[in-house]
Amino acid sequence: MTVPVAPSLRAARWLALALPLAALAGAYISQYGFGLVPCEMCWWQRYPHMIALIFAVLAFFWRPVRPLVAVAALGILASGLIGGFHAGVEYGWWKGLTACAASPIAAGVDPLDAILKAPVVRCDQVQWSLFGISLAGWNFLFSIGGALAVFALLTRSGKAGR
Repeated sequence: MTVPVAPSLRAARWLALALPLAALAGAYISQYGFGLVPCEMCWWQRYPHMIALIFAVLAFFWRPVRPLVAVAALGILASGLIGGFHAGVEYGWWKGLTACAASPIAAGVDPLDAILKAPVVRCDQVQWSLFGISLAGWNFLFSIGGALAVFALLTRSGKAGR
């Protein structure tokens, strides 16, 4: 049974759940459905969304709801900021922090063979874009905007949602 809350806090809770769920679904569909292999910074953007998703789900079952939704919004915001940094690297506005890394090697697989066959995905090259905006750029736009919307809804809900 979900925890009852004020309407604006309910909207914030649903938005905090929907944003990381949609972002991660899009990331995994693009990876496994369309073959877009994520670079290291793409993975960095996924981790805060994963954490946000956990806190958003917890907000449906535990009290106090407001801090759980706020932490989820912070995770969404963090992913958006990483996405903005990644987009800047892709567009050549600044350099990235690290060289892109390959995926971990599964047990029982020849490490040298796995390394040689691993796809090399550079963090500074756009793999796919829509209207000139890369996936990292779209993550920046949606995550920052979504996190700000969640925070606005949290502010609007006042003390009623505790």
